[in-house]
Amino acid sequence: MSKTFADLGLSRETLEALAQLGYESPSPIQEEAIPPLLAGRDVIGQAQTGTGKTAAFGLPMVEYVQRDLPEVQALVLTPTRELCIQVTQALRAYGAGKDVGVVAVFGGAPIRNQEGQLRAGGQVVVGTVGRVLDLASRGSLVLHDCRYVVLDEADEMLDLGFLEDVERILARTPNGRQTALFSATIPKEIQALADRYLYDPVVVRVEAPTLTIDTVEQFQLTVEPREKEAKLVEVLREERPDQAIVFVRTKIRCDRLFRTLRDQGLDVRALHGDMTQGARDGVMLSFKGGRTPVLVATDVAARGLDISTVTHVVNFDVPVSPDIYVHRIGRTGRLGRSGRAITFVETRQRKEFQAIERHIGMEVASWASGAHAEQPRLERRPRRHEKPHLRRAVEEPRERLIASGGRAAGIDVADLVAAITGSTGLDGEAVSDVTVLERFSLLSVPAAEARRVVGALDGARINDHALAVESLGVREPAKA
Repeated sequence: MSKTFADLGLSRETLEALAQLGYESPSPIQEEAIPPLLAGRDVIGQAQTGTGKTAAFGLPMVEYVQRDLPEVQALVLTPTRELCIQVTQALRAYGAGKDVGVVAVFGGAPIRNQEGQLRAGGQVVVGTVGRVLDLASRGSLVLHDCRYVVLDEADEMLDLGFLEDVERILARTPNGRQTALFSATIPKEIQALADRYLYDPVVVRVEAPTLTIDTVEQFQLTVEPREKEAKLVEVLREERPDQAIVFVRTKIRCDRLFRTLRDQGLDVRALHGDMTQGARDGVMLSFKGGRTPVLVATDVAARGLDISTVTHVVNFDVPVSPDIYVHRIGRTGRLGRSGRAITFVETRQRKEFQAIERHIGMEVASWASGAHAEQPRLERRPRRHEKPHLRRAVEEPRERLIASGGRAAGIDVADLVAAITGSTGLDGEAVSDVTVLERFSLLSVPAAEARRVVGALDGARINDHALAVESLGVREPAKA
């Protein structure tokens, strides 16, 4: 018999907050992680995006915090500002009935403003690794009384080179703290970190049968290194994906493969960690909006791409671990739709792929040319655009807008962009830095167009929700 949130030992105030948020029953990661965290145990949780891990560590956190003490009592470290904002919004919602103060600190925003928020008080701090370390080094963030620490998306922190800074932060917290580590995969470096900083942790792991998507057809393709790029073009033309993510191991290969596909006339974009935040936002927006059919990406950069329209995943490089393989192919076959995953396997990688097959408990069939003999839909991209695209000045000022309505109203990034382009005629690329939170959304538009966008969107309806839109009055340079 499945458990309810009440069965997990949560307080009345927290249960009421969950009911208001529409939470009905705990997910597997919540059911297994919340009781030991409430009991004060350290926890390692292997969980992917979308499994409910924020509530898994966030609900015990708001129960733990003492509202009458102003000191920072809990800390959540995140690898990116986007995740920082999402976690902050969730914790504020979970702790609404207990009046828990949550402060977000992240790069790209004025540090003095965040220092002021910390001085004003907050029992919980959610922050990116670099900004937390900076504030702690300045003495603006004191962690002497921080006895609950969460490392969220730890494997992404590893890939971004943050682990040494994470250790410096942990050294500033009490030895007797309670620590939770959540990660989609557990490579040896993350396991070593857990061995050093967690005490007798409870390990919560969603097993492979639960993680493997039944709606994904899986194939392998034996190929020699020198043939891979040409074979990828052949596979894409034959498979005719509505949208495909091509995963590679390194940023250098990501850029090189992007140029190869582009030169072959395919409509493709690249996404990796060395790109500026503005450039990444633009690519994510274009892909989520359905305007880019093929995305070449590294694993870290593709975090947060929770898109139901992805029909194909291609592993151009065999993943470094079976867990990463499962995480990658889970990007397709969403919401009951069918998906296809194709992995390129070099002869020297045969043993690595056999380990993946053992992990998922099945032999992966070979991909065969000719299985899709109809006319390909993945057309060559014309060398000239069919309609003019304005090139915006790099230093063009932009204005930040806030709109009532977010995930709770069923609104996503594509909905907002479509509403703006449909009502104003602006190109979708003019809309950037779109963040959809639980109750509201944030976005940036050219400052010269801001008044027109506000006038067009204010009162507009998305999914029967009437938007209320206003300017935050924040001007910023356009991001390259």
